[in-house]
Amino acid sequence: MPAIFSCPIRQNVPISLKELRRYSSVFLKKLARHCSWLLPVALFCFATPGAQAQVLDEIVGNEPLLRVDTPLPAHGGYTTSVPPFGRPEALFPHGFGMTDWLRKRGIALLLDNTNEFAGAITPPKKNYPNSQHFAPYKQGASNAGQYAASLNINWEQLIGLRGFSTHSIVVGRYGTTANRMFGDWLNHASEDYGGGGNVVVHLVMAYGEEDLFNGRLAIAAGRMAEMSDFQNSPLFCNFQNGSICGRPKAATDSSFVSGYPAAVWAGRIRVRPSRFLYIQSGLYAGENGIYKNEQHRTGFKFNGGNINGFRLPFEMGWEPLFGKNHPGHYKIGGVMMTAPSPDNYLDEQGRPYALTHGRPRTRHDGYGAWFMADQHILNHYHSSKRGITLLGGFLYNDKRIALREWEAYGALIDRGIFRSRPFDTFGLSFTYEKIAPGVQATETMMLDTQQFSRLPDHATGVQRHAAVFEVNYAIHVYRGVIFQPLLEYFFRPNGQGNLRDAALLGFKSHIEIF
Repeated sequence: MPAIFSCPIRQNVPISLKELRRYSSVFLKKLARHCSWLLPVALFCFATPGAQAQVLDEIVGNEPLLRVDTPLPAHGGYTTSVPPFGRPEALFPHGFGMTDWLRKRGIALLLDNTNEFAGAITPPKKNYPNSQHFAPYKQGASNAGQYAASLNINWEQLIGLRGFSTHSIVVGRYGTTANRMFGDWLNHASEDYGGGGNVVVHLVMAYGEEDLFNGRLAIAAGRMAEMSDFQNSPLFCNFQNGSICGRPKAATDSSFVSGYPAAVWAGRIRVRPSRFLYIQSGLYAGENGIYKNEQHRTGFKFNGGNINGFRLPFEMGWEPLFGKNHPGHYKIGGVMMTAPSPDNYLDEQGRPYALTHGRPRTRHDGYGAWFMADQHILNHYHSSKRGITLLGGFLYNDKRIALREWEAYGALIDRGIFRSRPFDTFGLSFTYEKIAPGVQATETMMLDTQQFSRLPDHATGVQRHAAVFEVNYAIHVYRGVIFQPLLEYFFRPNGQGNLRDAALLGFKSHIEIF
């Protein structure tokens, strides 16, 4: 390559302003002549897209949640009967021409990567009674992440099948999570961990959906995740810790709850009697081992041999728009479950199984309930895309079978607080989890009777309550690229008072590729 960066400036000899201007002009002319071939490539690959800038609400895994949390349009109807597919800002917005060609035919393809790092800056508790029964703890760091691809097809646009669309997501996950290093098994320090089967491609979901009456009725069936439709919000993954990201952890307290990246055979109906109101219900199979490799390592094992019950969730949501573009979402719901779940205190004869060493009683009538809300309360610089949003919620589980009897959370998201940084996001979150009284009583009895190896839920002491705090700042680095430094603090890891609190520093990155 020609030496376009050479400059005849003599060392240690002062240069005049006139000479500097002349050398600069020569340099720029040479650069333009030799690198002009880069211009069409830059325009093709990096042309500014029409979509708004990427934020962490719009990751691939949030696509189903965004469909729940989007009110009907103000002025009737869509271009087709199928609601439009999301198109977040991307590093390669046109996919080298491929994604543009597909979208003209009703096919939306997205690809992204999320990476999460966390490292403890505090040492764990190392010595405690009977420590030989427990895994050794250490101060360490971990990295976890996933790449995800979604394929949404508007079959009305493609072949004229009115109102019908299909949705599918596949992921590949890697890495581990730091929380287990200091003894916490309740909440992950990195949400993008586990459930992905340790394979190159893991099927998350694949289902069809029929939209009728201009979006007022939506019927879906196939391989679906309950937590992608119920008791969730696309705002949660503005944070990294698993007590809130993905969904509040109490929502998936039962191993039969299907949450991203696991799915089960299911059907769901959503009705929108008005623009800002929806009512939905569904029937989700209770499949044993949905997060274990034996059944769902790849996600492509579709047999129903491990179905042993069902979950029937119901949710009603109000999605108002107050004042000058202050959107809110208010949800209340409940769920009934017939899948067999062990009692956390009683055996089959109704006595404490910690004392009788019997088998826990099996329950087929589990339940749960929740209330969730988020409200945009303040605009920055007269822009409805910026400002402060508050979140809060309460989830309650059947205390006979749950590990977490209830969880409460609160959070603040402030987007675009600095005038020159309209898409940066500052976040604070706090979650509190109360362990079920049956779990506390069982663990107390086991410790009193020296049954250290039988303690449930990887406990090394009595689990009573736990809390997680996170503060972060997501930087919109470039089109489709977000980098988010953060601090996590675990109060009473694993819900135990015999473990030291843990503080972690880390970061989350997200790249929307196309």
